[in-house]
Amino acid sequence: MARNNEATPIESKNESKVIMAYNTSKSYNFSIFTSRVVPLNTWILISNFKLAYNLLRRPDGTFNRHLAEFLDRKVPANANPVDGVFSFDVVIDRETGLLSRVYRPSFEDGASPSIIELEKPVTADVVPVIIFFHGGSFAHSSSNSAIYDTLCRRLVGICKGVVVSVNYRRAPENRYPCAYDDGWTALEWVNSRQWLQSKKDSKVHIYLAGDSSGGNIVHNVAFRAVESDVEVLGNILLNPMFGGLERTESEKRLDGKYFVTLQDRDWYWRAYLPEGSDRDHPACNPFGPNGIDLNGVKFPKNLVVVAGLDLVQDWQLAYADGIKKAGQVVKLIYLEKATIGFYLLPNNEHFYTVMDEISNFVNSDS
Repeated sequence: MARNNEATPIESKNESKVIMAYNTSKSYNFSIFTSRVVPLNTWILISNFKLAYNLLRRPDGTFNRHLAEFLDRKVPANANPVDGVFSFDVVIDRETGLLSRVYRPSFEDGASPSIIELEKPVTADVVPVIIFFHGGSFAHSSSNSAIYDTLCRRLVGICKGVVVSVNYRRAPENRYPCAYDDGWTALEWVNSRQWLQSKKDSKVHIYLAGDSSGGNIVHNVAFRAVESDVEVLGNILLNPMFGGLERTESEKRLDGKYFVTLQDRDWYWRAYLPEGSDRDHPACNPFGPNGIDLNGVKFPKNLVVVAGLDLVQDWQLAYADGIKKAGQVVKLIYLEKATIGFYLLPNNEHFYTVMDEISNFVNSDS
């Protein structure tokens, strides 16, 4: 990623971190964070995921969903506050069975809410509402996966808002555009909830967030919102899953070195994209030869987080650059020594850096 030669780096050094912030323009901020390589418990967590994923994918493009559900540790919603957050599940589309898990800060008295109180109106002047799309390359995990339940609870505590985690339909049973359709349904549902409206302006202050395939869904749902009357204030993309036909430098250099191989990525794209499509389909390569022009479009502001040990980082950087070239607002956080899933465990400085960035991002419109 080329940097503006006129940018002035600001360095802050300590034993484990170097921060360089480049303010290249009004619409593009680029930060680099360097820290130690993958913590042991993160390595174990992601390695276990990789082992399971390899068991679930079949060479013929089918997927062992029964085994996937057995291996994925799930947790129920909990109306009893845990770490200051309670949650409940709600079906938002009976036709497709689309379910979402809603996370809210516990009430002031700390008591468990009654059924009626689950949708008690928010009381703050401004309440950020984050619609979250879990990762898993369109095929794995769900809104009740333990690892994502924990992440969403943390986001509530950090952002002082509400999180709605979407249990979108997964591939290969449900190909493009099912995940995007479910994301759009969730957005319309959230926007129509009066109890989520901030007191300041009687509007729902919506942000879209997701990791891996969830970050990809964020982009596509946000684009649909542009042509509607639903306002999205910002997009948060953590290690978003993008790609293309070209093999990039990072794909060649990191193939198989940090959990993921090109063969893995290719399988998931074949499982999700329409049959007969290639990786230059706009769902995979939004700024590629078949992409949609965002110039002149009122697109939400963006926070794009890229891990320097993710083999598809070149596509993520190209995405941020495409947003910038379209005249949209984007802040890029490049974490040089982070790998996929670093945000799932609070055991590294990258985690805290990104959580601070997310908090600032969703509260800057207050």
